Amino acid sequence: MPSPSRRTVLATGTALGGGAVLAGGVPAQASAAEYGTTASPAGATDVRPSGDPWRAVLDDADLVWQRAPKTWYEGPYLGNGFLGSGIYADPAAPTKAVRFPVQHSEVQDHRPEFGSLFGLARLPIGYFTLEPVGTITALDWRLGLRDAELTGTLTTDRGTLTLRALVHTSRSVLAVEVTPSAGERGFRWVFHPAEAISPRAAFKPLPDGYTGNPPADVTTVDGTSVAVQPLLAGGQHVTAWRERTRGARRTLYVTVAHSHPRTTAKAEALRAVRGAALLPYDALALTHRAWWHAFYRKSFLSLPDARIQRFYWIQLYKTASAARRDAPVMATSGPWLEPTPWPATWWNLNVQLEYWLIHGSNHLELDAVTRALSEFRDHLTAEMAPAYRADSLGIPRTTDARLVNGGATASDQGYGVGIPGQEAPTPEVGNLVWALHNVWLSYRHTMDESILRDVLFPLLRKAVAYYLHFLQPGADGKLHLPATFSPEYGGNSRDCNYDLMLLTWGCRTLLDSAELLGIKDEAAPRWREVLARRTPYPTDANGFMIGADIPFAKSHRHYSHLLAVYPLYELTGRTPQETALIEKSLAHWVGFEGALQGYTFTGAASMSALLGKGDDALKYLGQLMSRYIQANTMYKESGPVIETPLSAAQSLHDMVCQSWGDVVRVFPAVPAAWRDLVVHDFRTQGAFLLSAVREDGATRWVRLTSEAGAPCVVRHGIAGAIDVRDGRGRALRYEDAGDGAIRIALRKGDAALITRAGDRPDLRIAPVPGDGTVARWGLPG
Repeated sequence: MPSPSRRTVLATGTALGGGAVLAGGVPAQASAAEYGTTASPAGATDVRPSGDPWRAVLDDADLVWQRAPKTWYEGPYLGNGFLGSGIYADPAAPTKAVRFPVQHSEVQDHRPEFGSLFGLARLPIGYFTLEPVGTITALDWRLGLRDAELTGTLTTDRGTLTLRALVHTSRSVLAVEVTPSAGERGFRWVFHPAEAISPRAAFKPLPDGYTGNPPADVTTVDGTSVAVQPLLAGGQHVTAWRERTRGARRTLYVTVAHSHPRTTAKAEALRAVRGAALLPYDALALTHRAWWHAFYRKSFLSLPDARIQRFYWIQLYKTASAARRDAPVMATSGPWLEPTPWPATWWNLNVQLEYWLIHGSNHLELDAVTRALSEFRDHLTAEMAPAYRADSLGIPRTTDARLVNGGATASDQGYGVGIPGQEAPTPEVGNLVWALHNVWLSYRHTMDESILRDVLFPLLRKAVAYYLHFLQPGADGKLHLPATFSPEYGGNSRDCNYDLMLLTWGCRTLLDSAELLGIKDEAAPRWREVLARRTPYPTDANGFMIGADIPFAKSHRHYSHLLAVYPLYELTGRTPQETALIEKSLAHWVGFEGALQGYTFTGAASMSALLGKGDDALKYLGQLMSRYIQANTMYKESGPVIETPLSAAQSLHDMVCQSWGDVVRVFPAVPAAWRDLVVHDFRTQGAFLLSAVREDGATRWVRLTSEAGAPCVVRHGIAGAIDVRDGRGRALRYEDAGDGAIRIALRKGDAALITRAGDRPDLRIAPVPGDGTVARWGLPG
């Protein structure tokens, strides 16, 4: 993009498009000419120099369509964590209709006897078709990230349909306003209920005795249409819709409600859609846009690669469309349920990767993982074999929204978490510990002691206790685990690295947490013994093995055997030998083509960033983009899965800032091509907000604001002598912490600015210059 004005901001303003704000919160004066955008051909940058950096990067990142999207992987998508719609041409009549699917993250079956993938599966709801009078000949759409709204036109041989669409952020209503030309006034909306059966039925044989639910009953109640879908297990989900005409504009309002075991969803859906239909589209859009404008302002990132910068902001839009703290933990495809063999929530990688980016981007309001693990902890007890329920917790590979797996396991035992040393259910026992690492990240990025005390410590204590039932000394005097399963390699192995690495992190975290909370736990000596005596991670000439019995010897998409490197940061290259082991293991893992998938390359990028290899990290992200990411930045394997592009955003975070080990590392793995870089209010461990600017290949300044008064150690990356000053420009004392880092005493609410000695840079930020010739995401002409 062209170099924008430097009359922009460090601190946040009040609304997108508002005046620039100085670091100290003083409004800056900016001319009216600096604000606003101009339309230009799709695929080109259309943002003029702007006084508001968020508006500049968001408008530049809009997805555009000048060709009809044929699938969910190509089209625009709207959502609010619950209700979702992905929009594309109707496959049965692509020139006659456009599909607006309606799906909902709470809509599922409730027959646990058939397991999580059939009996507790998410259920499809149906779709609307927008059917013009004429034949569709062209379209011109834009998904505006800033307003979270789809706008544009459909052109037919009879006229045009101008549309605006959103899924309201709090009302959970899909609103589509259509303004037809004279020849298209007769267009219509048609609802097509889906068969309420697990989507897995199209991919795998049905369990004995399993049938789909009965068909929906479509009726009209006082001018509002409803499709009531009864469930064999009791309860219902209901789609309600109503169309209102105001002048030349016709607006469709749609909502979905789910209830079990009661049949209250119909009344709830009718109430919601009738309330929304009282408001014109503009009134709904007003509150909707205000939420989204405030959302984006919580952080800022700009880099010179226009395609990757746009991708990053799209992932923030996608995450806020798919996640809310009070919404179900994201299933494999978020709220958008398309044909898939995986209509559930996956806990051996998917969930963890889905939520990593919320921490650095400063969006803890989207953290459903911490809330769900706390709320449904009793269900985790029920997933254990009866002999271990008194003191242990675990989570199976797949669950529904309430963290229930169901009774139909491989061994038909009625519990979901396997037992180490036994074949069935599959002894994949580390998933809860890994999920709790996400909770630990939420604690570390906020320093909210209630997360540590009320959720992490009690749940992690029981997750580790399960391992301790099976950990036994061997002839070598070391502690060993019986055979467990490493996702998704195949075969069980003694001393599986997936479990040894998670157990080590778990014991270390429990000891640290007990000290912080002032708890004298009777299990603490056992945790210390594990750290002192557990067997070393199995390795061979190629690096980390799957386990003591299984070498890494075939193509494998998952980095389950490398968790100690990333994301646990238990092994970080502290010594040349450790660095060599990481490099050898990484090269061996990605060296097998055949089974690699997209998240292979996001993991490889983040591991490269750990080693400070920014060019390698960028290379892996490049392979991801060219080989796997779809036109609208979604991702597919056998079906839609959402975690990979979201974890790519975290890989970008790892290149820009790392804060493991109580040290904030600024620009630790920046590719040589990224000469300029801007980050603002990036949230780090220790609850610091980081702002920093890199100019012409060198870090110009770094600013850290402490939210919790935690110890502050920062590797700032500024060469030579430095000045450290507080928010009033006064010198701050600091100590050399070694390895290029300094230690600064910051109380809660204090800030520190680090610059070259004698330098007084302009402390306002702006999007960095980028390549405005790069095509936009979507389907530009």
